[in-house]
Amino acid sequence: MKNRYPLLAVIAIIVSISLWNTCFESPLSSRQLEAKIPSQGNARQPNAAMLSSASSLHDGSKHLAKIAKLATPSVVHIQCERQTPRGAVEETGSGVIVRGEGKPGLFIVTNRHVVRDSNGPAISIQLHDGRVINPTHKWEDKDTDLAILKIDVTDVTPADWGDSDKLDIGHMVLAMGSPFGLSESVTLGIISAKGRRSLQLGSGSEVLNQNFLQTDAAINPGNSGGPLIDLEGKIIGINTAIASNSGGNDGIGFSIPSKLVQHVFTQLLKYGQVYRAYLGVQLDPEFSIGTATRLNMDRVRGARVVKVISNTPASRANLKYDDIILSFGGIDVLDQNHLINLVSLTPIEHRVSVVLLRDGRKVNVMVELANRRILDELERKQRESQQSSRRFGTSAEPMSFHKVKHTSATEDLAGLGVQPMNADLAAQLGFAQGQAGLLVLSVDEQSSFSGVVDLYDVIEEVAGSPVHSLQDFRQALDQHRDLKSLVLKISRGKPGVVQQQLVIWQR
Repeated sequence: MKNRYPLLAVIAIIVSISLWNTCFESPLSSRQLEAKIPSQGNARQPNAAMLSSASSLHDGSKHLAKIAKLATPSVVHIQCERQTPRGAVEETGSGVIVRGEGKPGLFIVTNRHVVRDSNGPAISIQLHDGRVINPTHKWEDKDTDLAILKIDVTDVTPADWGDSDKLDIGHMVLAMGSPFGLSESVTLGIISAKGRRSLQLGSGSEVLNQNFLQTDAAINPGNSGGPLIDLEGKIIGINTAIASNSGGNDGIGFSIPSKLVQHVFTQLLKYGQVYRAYLGVQLDPEFSIGTATRLNMDRVRGARVVKVISNTPASRANLKYDDIILSFGGIDVLDQNHLINLVSLTPIEHRVSVVLLRDGRKVNVMVELANRRILDELERKQRESQQSSRRFGTSAEPMSFHKVKHTSATEDLAGLGVQPMNADLAAQLGFAQGQAGLLVLSVDEQSSFSGVVDLYDVIEEVAGSPVHSLQDFRQALDQHRDLKSLVLKISRGKPGVVQQQLVIWQR
């Protein structure tokens, strides 16, 4: 199946490049080529079609070669060495030379994971002409997996930025870099998709801002940090990851779009870090059609608010639990990760119009965004408080502000298997057709729920809050995480009768 992709790519090239015939000088004209082919009488017309296709292929091939020749001097091979508990580890990747956006000198853009835990002499940069240099300074942004390296040399060719917002699915691109350490490699493909989010980028990944371009241009280990180039030879992405079952290219690669890269690049050079705005909400990562239907929506769209943090832009704008954020700054919100990117790229203290769906009606509010560093400071103080509490014998764990709630609820629910109720399940178990809640499917004997709930019980409420999904259950637990005992309202099905009762659950 994999062999079809190169063939399809070649066919696409021939068709697309036929439109460029008048723009580039052909290596051989159709008349010159015809002179090299013996005349075959009636076969002259087919020969003309063949000559036309050959001419288009020559034109396109020549243009692609010009692009590669233009961009290759800007691409570098990077080799790093870092120390780990198991000894020294060598990492190889790629990068691209760019100008300083108002700052003197030249810089290299690459991936953070290529140069992490390495500095100065431990980072070797091989230039196009074979010279090996070391960076004089490094900046990193873990939320986008980008890094910037300052270099002293000036007699090299920087690449220009392209506009990733102008890309459409189907546009042809070149991926450049050092796959498997093979420097100055160039592969061809198209933009397969845009706005890829919620990618699992490996254990320990801290990438928050995900808005990847997807391409079928061959990207392999070692391409990380190299540029994705458009047909003008400009940077429209930084190659970062692949989706692969084999560890090699399977035709699905991901690049950070140039608009996001430029934003991070400018912030790092100007401030030494990236300032990000924030709303102050926790969003539903499992927003499903069931929840959407409950909220009078015909489909899943936007981002559902499941927690509003006090003293934040969201709380000051009166956002509420179960609000659906449909639009942010005039842009339709596709999902929670899309909203995170939109907020992160908005200037701090900027007032933004936000359209919400609340109780089935659209509501427009104005939100003045704040600096995410404020939230980071809250996280830091909470971690310190939790660490102090641990020293006095409590079981709190030092985690980030958002992860504390999610992890705590997950640990609380360990050993309990539940399933949202529906009409089919209700009919089989003797409940009313409209029975809502979570059906208990399993209870581990070691779980804190053992002896509190039984199989076939339906958990309807937690601490007075209705629960229709596992996310609702977690939200209720998070809202009352300081309480050791919670009241559960359950329906207990028995032959011919359903009883409702309250039980006390000790966390």
